[in-house]
Amino acid sequence: MGKKIFSGVQPTGNLHLGNYLGAIKNFVALNNDKENQCVFCVVDLHAITVKQDPRELRNNIRKIVAIFVASGIDPKKSIIFKQSTVPAHAEFAWILSCIARMGWLNRMTQFKEKAGKDKEKASVGLYSYPILMAADILLYEASHVPVGEDQKQHLELCRDIAQKFNNDFEVENFLKNPEPLILKEFSRIMSLKDGTKKMSKSEPSDLSRINLTDDKDSIINKIKKAKTDSLPLPSNSRDLEQRPEAKNLLGIYSSLNNSTLDKTIQTFEGKNFSEFKEKLTQVLVEKIDPISKEIKKLMNEKDFLDKIIEEGHEKADNIASKKVKKIHEIIGF
Repeated sequence: MGKKIFSGVQPTGNLHLGNYLGAIKNFVALNNDKENQCVFCVVDLHAITVKQDPRELRNNIRKIVAIFVASGIDPKKSIIFKQSTVPAHAEFAWILSCIARMGWLNRMTQFKEKAGKDKEKASVGLYSYPILMAADILLYEASHVPVGEDQKQHLELCRDIAQKFNNDFEVENFLKNPEPLILKEFSRIMSLKDGTKKMSKSEPSDLSRINLTDDKDSIINKIKKAKTDSLPLPSNSRDLEQRPEAKNLLGIYSSLNNSTLDKTIQTFEGKNFSEFKEKLTQVLVEKIDPISKEIKKLMNEKDFLDKIIEEGHEKADNIASKKVKKIHEIIGF
């Protein structure tokens, strides 16, 4: 039996290789399984927890849709829509805010990381966005949610909120408990300049990441300049623990080839980085360059992208508004 999948991507800046290998590549595989029902949301309400330039935001929303389609997600098979066009998300988030407890949110480590030292100046939205995330998921009765390790805590919160709602209103299993979908063979993608830091779109140096809009020449240049060490490649994964850059590049190669890290280590054992980098560049160009070209083409077809968003909105709104109608009856509105 197929899975009901829900996942959201924030329209903030350029998506990079880490986003592709950690999420989008997985979305494509889920979309291609005929048994699955997939809902992919551009979470623009989540994006405004920090200040956004309105014109940039509008452009980035289209860009996420272009990236989805260019990567191989079929809008005829999956629902692709923009969160802000479905009012049920914001309404249900408020209802769940009255169910969730302050103590639960205080335990969320992501807020502490994102707000930094001066949390008093962070927006209330940044603090409470895990509740909106719970609303997003629960509206579509998702059975599975693809998440990275950093979002696992938010999914547990979603399950706690669902359980409390069901108990408070004596509606057993009305809000379905979603399961996390975590990639087993996926290694976290780190910066090309520093193997101890996560690859990030906010990193000042563009050489630290492979963007999904990078062309062939950019990819070649970035891998050439990627930080390495002076030793030959190791014969086992234990030797990588003190070699973050080597571990990162071998992990990228493994993820792109749907292979295990151990298998990749066997292939390149004892070889030098220049030889390995050539193979890595080859595989990156093969996978990313066609996606990059297609994104650029689609970004010139605004009407086509807007049509996908509009059609997705109709399907998503139909599901979400029916769920909210039942929620009204349960609550007594």
